[in-house]
Amino acid sequence: MPASLIACLQDAGPIPEADQALILQAWRPRAVAEGETLFAAGHICQERFFIEEGVLRIMVLQPSGKEVTHFFLKEGQLCTILHSFDNQVPAAESIQAACAAQVLAITRPRLEELYQQLPYLRAYISQITQRALLEKIQIRNAYLGLDSTTRYQQFLRQQPDVVRRVPLADVASYLGITPQSLSRIRKNIR
Repeated sequence: MPASLIACLQDAGPIPEADQALILQAWRPRAVAEGETLFAAGHICQERFFIEEGVLRIMVLQPSGKEVTHFFLKEGQLCTILHSFDNQVPAAESIQAACAAQVLAITRPRLEELYQQLPYLRAYISQITQRALLEKIQIRNAYLGLDSTTRYQQFLRQQPDVVRRVPLADVASYLGITPQSLSRIRKNIR
């Protein structure tokens, strides 16, 4: 069952039924295939996404050509390149579908219009964003100082649904290990 944008927003506070319809009309559904880029680095991010189904990843392409996954985001979460979106500056990161996904998208100008119509919505989205940022920091900090096997086991505990749905190469890049090392770790754990 797809995650609900309204349920996500109502985690920050109540939304009258009439406002719910207005909010939903502003967001556009989009299906994305595994590996499809929703936003490419080097540009200014002009959209925010809500993940109804699937997993997105925030990633960077290193000068060597190696892709590094910074975060995975899944159903019920908002996603954008926040610094780029808020400050209208080019981003170093990209947003890519780690598996087939269904998202809702809203452009920055349309979101600003919605904020004018529903002033409380800016505070709701800000609150949800701050909570998500703190959660990302806690998850990443949990990996500090751990060896690669322990990092993988921690990932399995924290995000078991993600590991089953995304390519192992993406998991390896997120954990800072090679795909070959991840294969060995997985084999040894079994």
